[in-house]
Amino acid sequence: MQKVLVLGGGFAGIESAIFLRKQGIETTLVSDRDYFYIYPTSIWIPTGDATRADVSVPLKDLSEKHGFDLIVDGVVKFEAKEKRVTLKSGKVLDDFDYIVVAIGQDKIQMKGMENTLSICGKPEEADELHSRLMKLVDRGSGKIAVGFGGNPKDSSAVRGGPAFEVLFNIHNMLKKRGLRDKFELTFFAPMAKPGQKMGPKALVMMDKMFGMTNINKKVGSKIVEFESDGVKFEDGTKLESDLTMFISAGTGHHILKESGMPLSDAQFVVTNEYNEVEGFDGVYVIGDSASLMGPQWRAKQGHVAEVMARNVAYNIFQKMQGIDSKQSYLGHLNILCVMDTGNGAAFVYRDDNGGKMIPMPIVGHLMKKGWGWYCKNSKLGKIPRIPGM
Repeated sequence: MQKVLVLGGGFAGIESAIFLRKQGIETTLVSDRDYFYIYPTSIWIPTGDATRADVSVPLKDLSEKHGFDLIVDGVVKFEAKEKRVTLKSGKVLDDFDYIVVAIGQDKIQMKGMENTLSICGKPEEADELHSRLMKLVDRGSGKIAVGFGGNPKDSSAVRGGPAFEVLFNIHNMLKKRGLRDKFELTFFAPMAKPGQKMGPKALVMMDKMFGMTNINKKVGSKIVEFESDGVKFEDGTKLESDLTMFISAGTGHHILKESGMPLSDAQFVVTNEYNEVEGFDGVYVIGDSASLMGPQWRAKQGHVAEVMARNVAYNIFQKMQGIDSKQSYLGHLNILCVMDTGNGAAFVYRDDNGGKMIPMPIVGHLMKKGWGWYCKNSKLGKIPRIPGM
C-alpha cells in the first residue's frame, strides 16, 4: 500500500491528513507541537478572553479520530528528490511514496526583534503578551504600539489582520475597565497604506475606526530598529512604547531553503496550481510554505491553505488510481475574514471584483467566537462540517 507523509500540524497539514484518511490512504503526520493551535482565535489571549487551551486541539485526539499516525518531533532536514526527512530525534523517514510539505514559513528578522512579541509567532508569545499587558493594566497607564511589516518580494506574505484585531480588543478591554484615557495606543507599519489589499473602501473604514477609538497611526516610514522602550523609524522619529507587538512578514522556511526544491525570490517553494513541485514526483507543498500564485492582492490565509490541502488529498488519490484528474486552488483565491474588535467585528471580503468591509456590531464578535467553537469541534468530528469549510 502506498503511504503519505505530511509535514506540519497547522491548518494545511491537519486538513490534508484528515482528507487523505477520508480517501482511505495510509497517512503519517509529523508536527513539532503536540497540539493544533488555532491562530485566528488566539487574538483573545492577550486581553485574557481566551487561554491557550481554549484555542488548541490535542493532535492525539485528532489522530485517534481520523486514523492518521502521529509523530511529535521537529524536522531538521528535508531532501526532496530522495523523499527523505530527518527529524530532530535523529530518526530518518524515507519509505513514503508521497510527501505533503506544510511546515509554514519563517519570519523576516529585523534589528531588535527580541524587544517585540507577536500574536502570529510561537504560542508562548501570546501568553507573554497577556502577562505584560496585565502588568500595565495593574499600573494603570501605558503606551502600547501594535504593528506589522511587509515583504517587498512577496505581497502575499503579510499578515496584518491580527494586528488590527489585537489593537481593537485592547482598546475595548481598557474601555471596559475605565482605563482607556490612561493609555496611548498606536498602530504602526512601514507601508503608506497598510491593509490596502482589502480594497479602498476598507481603507476608508479603517481610518474611521482609528478615529472613533482614538488610536494613533504611524505609517509610511521604514522601521529601523526595535528598542526596549519603542520603535525607531527611518525618518528619524521614535515611537515610545511600554509594550510593542509586531507581526513580521513571512519568508521561506529555512528547512526548505536547503531542500533542493525551486524557490521564489521570497524563498517560498514554487509549485504549480495543483501544489505539485514540478520535477519532484510525489512532492506537494501547501499553505504558507508555498509561493502563492494569483493577483497582487492575494493573501496567505487558513481557508486557502485548507483548499490546497483538500485538493492535494484528491490529487494524490486520483494519481494512485492512475486517473488524470487534478484540482487547482486558483479558483478559490479570495480574502475572507471576520475581523474581531472585542465588541463587534467587520466582515472583510476581497476578490477580483474588489473589496468590501461590512461593520457587524455585537453579532460579529459572536460570529467569530462561534467560528472558533466550530473549528475545534468539527475537526474533532463532534459536529458535521459545513461543505467548503
